Amino acid sequence: MSLTFHWFLPTNGDSRHVVGGGHGTPASDSGRDRPPSVAYLSQIAGAAEDLGFVGALTPTGAWCEDAWLTTAMVSQNTERLKFLVAFRPGFVSPTLAAQMASTFQRQTGGRLLLNVVTGGESHEQRAYGDFLDKDDRYRRTGEFLQIVRGLWEGKTVDLVGEHLQVEDATPARVPDPVPEVYFGGSSPIAGEIAARHADVYLTWGEPPAAVAEKIAWIRRLAAEQGRTVRFGIRLHVITRDTSEQAWAEANRLVDGFDPEAVKAVQAGLARSESEGQRRMLALHGGSRDALEIHPNLWAGIGLVRGGAGTALVGSHEEVAERIKEYAALGMEEFVLSGYPHLEEAYWFGEGVLPKLAAQGVWTHPSRTAVDAPPAAQVPFAGAGSPRRPA
Repeated sequence: MSLTFHWFLPTNGDSRHVVGGGHGTPASDSGRDRPPSVAYLSQIAGAAEDLGFVGALTPTGAWCEDAWLTTAMVSQNTERLKFLVAFRPGFVSPTLAAQMASTFQRQTGGRLLLNVVTGGESHEQRAYGDFLDKDDRYRRTGEFLQIVRGLWEGKTVDLVGEHLQVEDATPARVPDPVPEVYFGGSSPIAGEIAARHADVYLTWGEPPAAVAEKIAWIRRLAAEQGRTVRFGIRLHVITRDTSEQAWAEANRLVDGFDPEAVKAVQAGLARSESEGQRRMLALHGGSRDALEIHPNLWAGIGLVRGGAGTALVGSHEEVAERIKEYAALGMEEFVLSGYPHLEEAYWFGEGVLPKLAAQGVWTHPSRTAVDAPPAAQVPFAGAGSPRRPA
């Protein structure tokens, strides 16, 4: 089995510093040295495609550009790369969403993946006109996916649900292939919906023991539904030729965090309704001390960014070993990112992926492992003196 790797399109802007925003945090122009233009995002997408990433995740929220529109434009500048488009079921009718997905598949040659984001923050949902509470949003998501799945199977769908109602919904054309559904969530209701509808269950980067518990939980729930689910993990990466260089870059990033900004972000995230966000916050407690929470797993990103808040930090060999550690638990897909996203794609793609290929756990999607080029020295190095966290 070959592991699958996806990269990330920073549709909220990019920088050599950590850009704020993300789950539960307000939009800001702070630190966005590289605007999210179609030209720049296409550079990142092209690099990811060449390096062997299968897809690229785009976020959703008021703090970033619209995922559907952006990926539709960037897709025209790539050939193979898929787009893991994050979308919120409460903001568009399920019949229209099924049609949009079908159109996207035809216009891109079948390169759409869907990341279903139910929405963990009521105040943000209300800004879009959605006044359901968190559990009801998940129940609506279940109804939404039931309708969409039926339409994708070419069925005429009639449903009178608790939150959604459609009558004589009939697809003019079905997508080919049917997009896979990626889904995350750490609350009990999220697990129920994921087990019933997800193709891939995504989790943020917690230590392996916690991830193993999540995998066992979702596997059990899916088995009760007569289903099997694949698993993926969302992480940042800082990988260099040596461990010292990687930790120097991590320390450079954290040295750039304004203490007042950290306090403001942490105060905002503390009000989050998301169980996953609560678990992310618990990894560092808002403190810069002891940020290495597992060998090569660093919680520093979460000090200034909502959502995925951990990074794999280390030499190419160390990062490859951590990936294999997660793979041994059952993780098949890795959704990665790094600052800046263009350079970090090369660090990982030319440093880590060849090592995984040599060990037989990864194959470039468009070439055999034998044909893969050797690891190259990339011209980007971490700055500052190495101060590996205690």
